[in-house]
Amino acid sequence: MFASAAALSATQDLVRLVMPRLTAAAQPDLVAEETLALVSTVTARAAETGLRDLPGVLAGIGPALAELPFLYHDYLLGVQLIASGEEGDVDVDQDVYDRLARKAEFYAMHLPPGRFPGPRALDDKLPLWMGRISPPRLPTTPQQRLADVDATGVLSTHARLVLAFAQKVTAR
Repeated sequence: MFASAAALSATQDLVRLVMPRLTAAAQPDLVAEETLALVSTVTARAAETGLRDLPGVLAGIGPALAELPFLYHDYLLGVQLIASGEEGDVDVDQDVYDRLARKAEFYAMHLPPGRFPGPRALDDKLPLWMGRISPPRLPTTPQQRLADVDATGVLSTHARLVLAFAQKVTAR
């Protein structure tokens, strides 16, 4: 539970941090989806690292945290349906789930299980994320846009916090 709430908060922090650097051409939905996919993967890796000594818990934590983008989409869709009085009339858009799965797979490939996503790994992988969320033809590189913000610091702090919480659970 803690890691899920932390992931949503870190996602919001990162989106607020980078949106001004992406110009008005940025697609907020794309930025949010992509960022949640990244943060969910970072969260899963941090929790997995902290729970290494609890194999029974470890087996389920990574997959559960990887589901966050899908669950959050379902939550937002549910809110929209209830607000419009259409609850029960849910048409599943498989394209959305396929798109989210591709994003999750991309970050899972770049942030492999069993490895803590520390500042060095994040510095290496965040330009990929910035490139994916950036509108075409911006005058700066993803690395330059990242240099203007402390995305690594935000995500690194998040990962360390999730790790510490998981280690505290392990110590009980």
